[in-house]
Amino acid sequence: MSIFEILLLSFALAMDAFAVSISVGVCSRDLAKPNALKCGLSFGIFQGGMLLIGILTANLFASFISPFSHWIAFVLLMYIGIKMIHESLTSEESVIMSGFKSLLILSIATSIDALAAGISLAVVSVSFALPVALVAIITFALSYFGVFLGAAISRNTPGKIFDVIGGIILIGLAIKTLLAHFIG
Repeated sequence: MSIFEILLLSFALAMDAFAVSISVGVCSRDLAKPNALKCGLSFGIFQGGMLLIGILTANLFASFISPFSHWIAFVLLMYIGIKMIHESLTSEESVIMSGFKSLLILSIATSIDALAAGISLAVVSVSFALPVALVAIITFALSYFGVFLGAAISRNTPGKIFDVIGGIILIGLAIKTLLAHFIG
């Protein structure tokens, strides 16, 4: 696998985390800087870690996780999205997506595809150091930037409309994950 292909894979794997980090930024516009670091680190570590787990345990995990990975990601993203919309409509405060529990769930949900990619990389006998490092670094950078982008988008908008939009984005990603499994 060439460096160009590894870079493409890294950006592809980071896209879900980037979209989710925009939602985190939308919901935490006043705390973008600390949340950007937490989000970037969490998503970067999980993406790189899941890729590494997939590579190292390809034979063991392939038969166990592959049939269910799309459902796991779907349920986790759908749960957070619905929770986010519900809280934005019923609470006086903005939804907090940067708490430990929320970031853990979002990190797992957005990195399940990295686990599957790791299994695929192991099949084609790719050395794991460079792909794991690039996936983690690119995911960190895009997620970090995504929080600031989300905060900037929502800063001049009154109300919690972007909290609802962030929830809709997560539900959309959940549906996309499920459709991608069944269609492609």
